[in-house]
Formats: sequence, C-alpha cells, structure tokens
Amino acid sequence: MLGSMAQMGVDPAALILSRWQFGLTTLYHYLFVPLTIGMMLLVAILQSAWVRTGKVKYLQLTKLYGKLFLINFAMGVVTGIVQEFQFGMNWSEYSRFVGDIFGAPLAMEGLFAFFLEATFIGLWIFGWNRLPKGVHLATAWLTSIATILSAYFIITANSFMQNPVGYHLSAANGRAELTDIWTVLSNPVGMAAFPHAITAAVMFAAAVVVATAAYHLKRNQHVEAMRTALKFGCWSLLAGFAATFLTGDQLGLAMVKAQPMKMAAAEALYNTTGSASFSLFTWPSDHATGAPGIRVPFLLSFLSTHTFTGRVEGLNNLNAEYAAKYCGSGAQATAISCPDGKVFNPIVWVTYSSFRLMIAFGALAALLAVVLLVVNRTKSKWTTPIWLWNVSIWFAVVPLIANLLGWVFTEMGRQPWIVMGLMTTKMGVSPNVPAWTVAISLAGFTVVYGILAVIEYRLITRAAKNGPEDFGSGSDEAEAVDPARLAITY
Repeated sequence: MLGSMAQMGVDPAALILSRWQFGLTTLYHYLFVPLTIGMMLLVAILQSAWVRTGKVKYLQLTKLYGKLFLINFAMGVVTGIVQEFQFGMNWSEYSRFVGDIFGAPLAMEGLFAFFLEATFIGLWIFGWNRLPKGVHLATAWLTSIATILSAYFIITANSFMQNPVGYHLSAANGRAELTDIWTVLSNPVGMAAFPHAITAAVMFAAAVVVATAAYHLKRNQHVEAMRTALKFGCWSLLAGFAATFLTGDQLGLAMVKAQPMKMAAAEALYNTTGSASFSLFTWPSDHATGAPGIRVPFLLSFLSTHTFTGRVEGLNNLNAEYAAKYCGSGAQATAISCPDGKVFNPIVWVTYSSFRLMIAFGALAALLAVVLLVVNRTKSKWTTPIWLWNVSIWFAVVPLIANLLGWVFTEMGRQPWIVMGLMTTKMGVSPNVPAWTVAISLAGFTVVYGILAVIEYRLITRAAKNGPEDFGSGSDEAEAVDPARLAITY
C-alpha cells in the first residue's frame, strides 16, 4: 500500500516551522516576481514607442524603468534559488512522492525559459550601441516573453498541487509517476491561473511606473517624460485590472471544479445551497443561517457556476464526502491522503479574508489610477494636490499586497493538502529534519532576507529618484541621441 510508504511519526514543531519557512520565503520571493514579469513587458512597449516615434522621452523611460527591472531581476534570482532547495531539505517526502511530475516543469523552466531569459537580458543590456535598433528591440520583447514563459512553467508545477493530472500511482515505488507531460502542461487550473498571474503582475509594475512619475511630478522634475509615464502607468494598470478581473472569473470556475472546498471556504459556506449570495463583509460563520453582513444576492452562485441559481457545495457536505472518499475503505483511501481528525477544511478565516482583501486592494489600485487620470486630464494645467502625489508615491504597495494575498488564498485554501487528494501537508515534510535545525535556517533566512530587502529598497528608490537621463538636445529625433550613451549604467 502507498500508505505504508508514508512516514508517519512527524514532529509537529518541525512541520509548523517548515510551513512557516516555506510560506515566508515564498512570499518574500514573490515581492520580486510580478515586478520582473510586468516591468519588462512595459519596458518593451516603451522601447517600441521610441523606435516607432523617435521621441527621446520614450527612450528616457525605457532606460529608467529598465534599470528598475534589472535590479529587481537580480534579487528575484537570488531568492528563487532558495525555494527549490527547500523541496529537498524540508519537504523530501513530498519531493519523493511527486518529484517525477513536479520536477518536470521546474526543469523546463530552468533549462529553457531561464536560459532564454538570461541570454536575451545580456543582449539587451549590452546591445544598446552595438545592435541595430530593430534587433535590439527584439531582444527586449524576447526577454519579456522569456520571463512570462518562466512564470508559465512555475505555475504549471504549482497547478499540479492544486489539480493533479497526467500521473498514475505506483504501488511498487510508493509514489506518483508521470504518464503524460502534455496533460500536466495543459492543466485546466494552470491554464486559468497563468493569465491571471500575468495580468496581476502588470498591475504591480504599472503602479511602480505611476509611483516613480508621481515622485518627480510632485517636484516638477522631468515633467514631459513623467507626464507620459503617469498616463502610461495608469492606463496600463486599468488594462491589467480589467484583464485580472476576467481571468480571475475563469480561474474561479476552474477552482470550483478542482477544489470546491476552496470556494466554500472563500465564502465560509458550511451548508450546500443554491442561489447562494456573496458576503462583501461579515464574520465567517454558517451563512446558510443568514449571518449578518452586507450580502449580494445570487453572486456566489454566479461566480461558481455562471448561473444565478447554481448549487454551491458547503464545507460540511464536502467534509463528509471527502472523509468517505479518502479515509474510508475505498480504493482511493490511503494513509497519506487522510488528515488528522478527518477534517478537510482549510483555515476558514484566512481563506475568507484573503479572498476579499485581494479583490479590495486590486479595486483600490484601479480606483486610484482613475482618480489620477481624471485629476491630470489636461497637459496644460497640472494642479494635482500634494496629498494625492504623496499617496501616489506609495501607490505601488497596493497592487503588491493584492498579489501576495492572491497567493495566500491559493495556497492556504488548498490545505490540508500539499497535493490535492493525494498527499496531506503533514505527510510531505522531511522525516529526519529536527525542529531546531529548521528554526536555525528560518532565523538565518529572516536575517539575510531582511538585509536583501534593505538593499533592494535602496537600489530601487535611488534609481527611481535619479529619474530619467538627460540626453542633451531634448529633440524628438532619435538620431539626436549619442549612441555611446545608450548603454544602461548604474
């Protein structure tokens, strides 16, 4: 039996510390990921505008935000390496059980996507005054495509944890083994999560563009270029928000099919019901009894089924179903897929709150972009109040929090599974790693990551405050720029 292969005597302290370590390092790493993905796409668009129009302001913005991208990319690489090491250190049982499948997209990301990314970043950095303008522009777009492709492989690997496909359970080897890589790469959850993550990344990067522009416009610096940056950032953020909203709807439908428990926890819905309403705010409780709060009739049914009368499964009903499926005497019941107490609920208040706060922070970012566009609707009169500039300078924090909350919801809503329906989180932890060693590494990572955070912040803010370079003539003709000054420097 597969259950007999599972390590049963798990140290509770080691499990808790391992989860905290992986969660904290993952969220820290994700501070850099969306900015890397979104910023390079925006930089490629800005460089395209320069090549097409020859206007120096687009070149200035390309180089300014290109610097921010490169600083952030370097930090993201360093912190990302730690993530993969942890699979072998603290989560060896998980790696042994699904490594044959989970490792495939990760290998593709490293050998293919990251290789392309590193290659084209090098060509883009050092090719400013060496490559023809069109060829150099192509390296910018290929860098952006490579960063997006890298995200695709990572999300594909994560989606197997949410919705395992393309595998079979080997009783002889005591693990899940890959049978169809194309099924893994086309996982419905991954196909829905991928565009959602990319569009959310664009929102964050656009907010950084806006924040940088706000800093300089408040001081009446580089006005022509920063006016363009402000409008470009606001419109990009609104486009990203609209796309995030639409892709989030599709991700919700995929989630309901693969993980109905996560949707039930997102609404704290304990009893299965039709024509289910959605609470904008209330304390998570048994909503079937009419818990107080502001509620939108039929909305939960629509989000779950795209019908106003659709049936939404409740936590109590799903618990009974899962207990019979994974903890009974059926073929799917194994020791590694039955949690303690036969309770399959995630932490409901975390799932409920993170889902709403994710939406709220995303909507708040879009609202501020609309306000900035309305207040600064003319080129001739910029009378934005100082308080709005001050708010806008810290604007980037808002969609960043929304991005982080999205991953909190995704991962915490999957609990108690580490792989949905196959392995509980408790069974994935390394059996021979004592709690004190995890505590030491957790403390070490916290200190090192804190230092890196200070370095990142100072480098990013210094580059942003320095603003765009002055190419001298101010002409709109690209030929007026000295090619020797085009290389990105620090």
